[in-house]
Formats: sequence, structure tokens, C-alpha cells
Amino acid sequence: MRGTPRSPARLPVAAPAKTMHLRLPRRFSLMSATKTRNFPVRHLAVGLAGYCAFVNLYAPQSILPMLSGEFGASASEVSTIITVSTLAVALTAPFTGTVADVLGRKRVIVAAMFMLAVPTVMAGLSGSLSALIFWRAVQGLVLPAIFAVTVAYIGDEWPHHEATTAAGIYSSGSSIGGFSGRLFTGLLADLIGWRAGFFALAGIALACATAVAFILPEERKFVRSEGLLASARQMLAHVRNGQLVATYAVGFGVLFNFICTFTYVSFHLAAPPYNLSASWLGALFVVYLTGSVLAPWTGWAVGRFGRRRFMVRVIALWMVGIALTLAPSLALIIAGLAISAGCGLICQAVSTGYVAITAKTGRSSAVGLYVTSFYVGGSFGAAFGGIAWNFGEWPSCVALVAAMLLVMAGIVYFAWARRVPAAKEVGPIEPP
Repeated sequence: MRGTPRSPARLPVAAPAKTMHLRLPRRFSLMSATKTRNFPVRHLAVGLAGYCAFVNLYAPQSILPMLSGEFGASASEVSTIITVSTLAVALTAPFTGTVADVLGRKRVIVAAMFMLAVPTVMAGLSGSLSALIFWRAVQGLVLPAIFAVTVAYIGDEWPHHEATTAAGIYSSGSSIGGFSGRLFTGLLADLIGWRAGFFALAGIALACATAVAFILPEERKFVRSEGLLASARQMLAHVRNGQLVATYAVGFGVLFNFICTFTYVSFHLAAPPYNLSASWLGALFVVYLTGSVLAPWTGWAVGRFGRRRFMVRVIALWMVGIALTLAPSLALIIAGLAISAGCGLICQAVSTGYVAITAKTGRSSAVGLYVTSFYVGGSFGAAFGGIAWNFGEWPSCVALVAAMLLVMAGIVYFAWARRVPAAKEVGPIEPP
């Protein structure tokens, strides 16, 4: 029996492999888990980024009539606090994208979200309209690092067939932020004072920044630019891409219409016979939630109907919605605003997704140029909307929006490609 060999059953053949498997993730954390398995968490992260940005950007729209009375300013003058922030975003967006092409996506997104709290607090401490305008401009300088870079992150990290859906989730977060920002400032303005709304928004920005810092995975497919000059050359190449330029023009029209509509409808509904308070004006922006519900379905709709045909139909429905706001009934006005908000958010999701799959290199700068065009459109919407308001109040604003929608439909129908070549979109969206 002494010569009997030891039983092979005693040798744990599978044990080394099992042990090696447990040691593989050397820096296991919540973020590394989201890289491999928990993809819904990164969807939440990009949604929170959109929420953080838009909860701040348009929050004062519900209290514009109140601010007009407090500072003794006209409707067009007090609307400058919206114009200046969108203009600041437009001016800095392409440079933010260029910097992100060098430094990396997540680092820029998280830093900007933390920095956003500072001008938001200072806006609440403003003692004059000019001071409020200044701090709103500073907010606008910080926001592109959230807007543009998050969409570029989506284009890099999601496969092409999922990018539009991820952009839709980002847009849904944006629409929820746009609604809740206006709601919070309106409610707090009536209960405590308009300054309290800005302080609450600063707290929200810090909370969102902390969450995104923990749950947004580090980028895996990002290819760092060789430098600012190389990234700038990529940005110049984007303006020679006809599809991108046409999409930038559509983005211009989207925010032009949004700002013109949702800035001056507050004055329309704060006046007789409606006489809505700041709280009710804030609650009115619940119509943004239609965009939150519909935007995630844009990927399916684009695949089902085609990007170009689907966009033209959405713009046509948008025209019906804005026409409904001319009705004397408050219920019909709200229905028209809900249709307009839903259609606008769908157009935004489709356009940003199209930019992400069209730009083959320098996606941060490509999206940065889109954001620039988008917010230049918003600035023009506020400025020309003020002119229209002074000329004929709300009916003139509606006519202006309808004209811009016709221009957008023409651009999509005649300038967008009928079909994006499938062979160039099969793989993941990443620089070559």
C-alpha cells in the first residue's frame, strides 16, 4: 500500500483558475464594475450630467416677471439674464471641446460640475440686475464642459446603434432638469424669495457632481489628442463637413425656438387674463417631462422611419403645438407647450446623436461646435423674441417660431443625407 499513488481527486485542479479570477480586478470599485457589467449606471451618470446643467441654465425663466418688477426692468431687459448665459455657452463651447480632447472626458465633466456651484451662489447674492447678469454669464462659461463633453463621451463609449438612445437619456435628464429648475425657483420665490432658488440650485449641482464622480466610468475608447493645435485643426475640418454644418443649423433653430417660446410665454401668462404667479409659472414647465418620456425612444424611431423623414414629421408636429398656444384657453396653451417641448427634445436628441456618429475624429470639438451653434441660436431667440414681443407681444413670438421651424424643416429635407452609409457606422464610435 506504501507504493499506492496519491489520488488525483485530492488535487484541486480548478482552484488556481478560480483564485486567479478573484485577483484579476486589482482596483475593483463601483466605477470598474460599471465598466464591465452595470451599464445602466453609466446611463444614470450621463442623465445626471444633463440634469445638473439644465437645472441651472433656464431656472430664472419662471421668475422673470418677478425680477422685472424688483429691478424695474422691461421684459426684454430682464430677459438678458437668459441671453447672456446662452451667449457665454456659445462662445466657450468649442474651446471646451478642444481642451477635453486633450485632458479627457470625465475629468473635465466632473470638474465643471463642481465649479458650477460658485457662480450659482453668487447669482443668489446679487444686489442688482447687472450683477445678476454677470454671474449668469459666468455660469454660461462653465456649462459647456458639461454639455459638449458628455455628448462626446456618449459618442466615444457607446456603440453606434446605442448612441442615439444614450443621447436620448441625456436629453431626458436635461428636460427633467429644465423643468425642476424652473419649478424650484418659482416655488421658492413665492415662499421665501427668489435668492433661495439659486442657493438650492447650487446644492443640487454639488450633489450631482459628487454622484457623477463616483458612478461615471473612466473613458475606455477615448484617444487623447496630440495637442490643442491638432484638436483645433480637427475642429476646422468639421466646418467643411456639410452634414455637420447642416446639423449645426438645425441645432441653432431648436434653441432659438425654445428660448423664444419659454421666455416670453411667462410674460404672456403672468398678464391678464391668466395672472399666473411665479409658482404656477414654474409648475407650467412640467410640459418638459413630455420630452423626458419621448426622447429615449428616438433611437427606435430613427431606425424605424429614417432620421431625415422622422425629423421632418416631428418639426411639422411642433408647428401644430406652437399654433395651439394662440388659443385663449389655458388648457390648450399648456397642450401646445407640451407638444412643443416634446418635439424640441426629440429634435435635440436626434441632432446630437447625428453629430456623434458623423464626426469621425475630434468628437468633443465637433459637439462643441454644435453646442456653440445651439446656444447662439438661443441668444438670437431671446433677442429677436424681445423685438417680436415689443412689436406684437405673444402672437408675434409665435409667428417668429413658426418661421424658424419652416427653415429647420427645409434644412433637414434638402441638406441631410437620405441614408447614412451603414458600412461606416457598424463599429463602435471612436476615432480611427
